[in-house]
Amino acid sequence: MQETVFHALADLALKSTGQAIPLSRAYLMEARLAPIARREGFGSLADLVHCLEARQNPVFRTEVAAALLTHETSFFRERAVYDTVIDTVMPERLSAPGASARLRVWCAGGSTGQEAYSLAMMLEDEPSALLRAARIEIVSTDFCKASTERARAGVYNHYEIQKGLSIRRLIKHFGRLESGDWQASDALKGRVGFRQHNLMESAGGLGQFDVIFCRHVLSGMARSARVRVAEVLAAQMAPGAVILLGEGESFQGLTDLLEPAGDIRQGWVAAGTANRRAA
Repeated sequence: MQETVFHALADLALKSTGQAIPLSRAYLMEARLAPIARREGFGSLADLVHCLEARQNPVFRTEVAAALLTHETSFFRERAVYDTVIDTVMPERLSAPGASARLRVWCAGGSTGQEAYSLAMMLEDEPSALLRAARIEIVSTDFCKASTERARAGVYNHYEIQKGLSIRRLIKHFGRLESGDWQASDALKGRVGFRQHNLMESAGGLGQFDVIFCRHVLSGMARSARVRVAEVLAAQMAPGAVILLGEGESFQGLTDLLEPAGDIRQGWVAAGTANRRAA
C-alpha cells in the first residue's frame, strides 16, 4: 500500500471515529476494505481513496470509516463484569433513597450486540425479586450501520455463538434458522434497543443512564478521542451512575469529570462521589 493511501485512510479513521491506526497495521486496512473495493469495482485502494476525495459522499465515507474499526466482541466477555452489575450495581441503584423502579443501561460501542444480549439473558434468567420488579431498559449503540443492523436482527453464525454462550442459554434464547445460523428470540430482542451513534458526538438524544458499558472501545483511540469519549459518557450519567471499562482501559489523566469507583473493578463514577459510594 502506498503511504499516501495509508495516511489518507488513517486520517479518515481518526477524524471520523478517533481511531489511531499505525502504519504497521496497514495490512488490516487492506483486508477490511477489500470487500468494499470489490463491490464498487475499484482496482486498488488508491482508486477507493480517489473516489472518497472526488465525490465527498458522507454515507460512503462513513461506511469506509466503519470498516476500519475493530468489531471484535463475544457473549459474556469478562463475565465478572456482568455478575457485578447484576449482583451489586443494579440492586444498589434500586435500593438507594428516593430511587425509582427504573434503570437504564447503555452499551456504548456495542458492535453486533453480544454484550447487550448477554446482559438481557442474565436479567431474564437470574433476576432477584428486586430486579424482576424493576423496569430495565438496555440501549446499545455503535458507529457502524451494518453492525447495528446485525445486532437488531440478532442473527449469529456458529463461530460467534460458540464464543461465550452456554448450550443452556443457546437453547433457551435462540432459534436455529434454515441457514444454520442462530437468531435471538423475540423476547430477548424485545429487551434491547439498538441505535447508530458516534461516540465522538454528543449523546444527549439518548438520555441519561444508570449503568454505562464502554468496554474495549478506548484502547485503539488517540488520546484526544479518549478525552472526548470521557466527556460524552460523563454527560449522560444519571446521579450515582457507574461507567464500566474493559480490562486495561482507564480514564486516568484524561478528565477531571470521572474517578475510579474504588469498590467496582474497572468502574468509574462522577468525580467526588467515590468516597460517598464506598461509605
